Amino acid sequence: MTTNPNFDPRTVASFGDEWQRFNQQGMASGEAERLFGNYFSIFPWDELPPNAEGFDMGCGSGRWARFVAPRVGRLHCIDLSSALAVARQALARQPNVQFHQASVASSGLSPSSQDFGYSLGVLHHVRDTAAAIRSCAELLRPGAPLLLYLYYAFDNRPRWFRLLWRLSNVARLLIRRLPPRPKQLITDLIALAVYWPLARLAWLAERMGLRVASFPLSYYRSCSFYTMRTDARDRFGTPLEQRFSRAQISQMCIAAGLVDLRFSSRAPYWCVVGFKAES
Repeated sequence: MTTNPNFDPRTVASFGDEWQRFNQQGMASGEAERLFGNYFSIFPWDELPPNAEGFDMGCGSGRWARFVAPRVGRLHCIDLSSALAVARQALARQPNVQFHQASVASSGLSPSSQDFGYSLGVLHHVRDTAAAIRSCAELLRPGAPLLLYLYYAFDNRPRWFRLLWRLSNVARLLIRRLPPRPKQLITDLIALAVYWPLARLAWLAERMGLRVASFPLSYYRSCSFYTMRTDARDRFGTPLEQRFSRAQISQMCIAAGLVDLRFSSRAPYWCVVGFKAES
C-alpha cells in the first residue's frame, strides 16, 4: 500500500453508494451512446495499436467501459469503491475486461505498460489532482493517449454564471455531509425542481431558434430525468470536489509528461486528450 494513497475515504464511500443506486441500466441505450460520444469525441481511436490494452481509471458502474471494451484488446477497470461490483455485473459478458479494486496511486498496473487510458469525472474528486494525472501518465507507453474529463472553473462563462455556481455551491457544502438516504432524497428534489425545468426551458428555447449554450443546465436539455438525477447526486452529494480552468489543466498535463494536448470545444468542459512524451 502506498504511503500517499491520494483519495478521500468519504468520497469513495459516497460514490460506492451512488453507483449502486444509479447503475446506469435504467438509461436508454441511445442516450448512453450520445453521452459517450460527447466525452470521447476527441479520443484518437485510429492511433491505437491493434488489440490495444488500456485502463479506465475510476470506472464506477462501467458505463463508459461497456462502449470501450468491444473496441480494444484488453481493458482494465479500476475503482476503489464498492461500485466495482456494479461494473463487474454490467460487464460480465466482456471477456477482455479485468477488474482492480485499487486507487489511482496504486493501481497494480506496471509503469509504461498501457496503450491508452482515460479517466472521466474522477480526478477532480481526489486530494491531489496533479499527482493523480501523473500516476495515470506513468502507466502509459510513450506516445499513448490519455483522455481526461475534469470539472471546469467556468472560465469560459460570464461572471453572472460563476455567481450562480457559487450560490449553488453553498447548498452542496451542506448536502454533502448528509447520510446517504436524505442526501439522495434532496438531490432527487434538486433534479426535479431545478435540473428538469431549466433543461426543458432550454429545450423549448432551442426549438424557438434561440442560442442556449449559455443557459444554466442547458446541457441536459436532451437528457432523461434519470441522467439528471444521477448528475444532481454527483454534483451536490460528493464530499470532495475541485474545479480547474483550461490553463490549469494544461499545466498539470504538461507537468505529468503529456504533450500535444487537444481540448474538446463542446460540453462537457473540460475534456482533454494528451499523449505521453516519447522518452
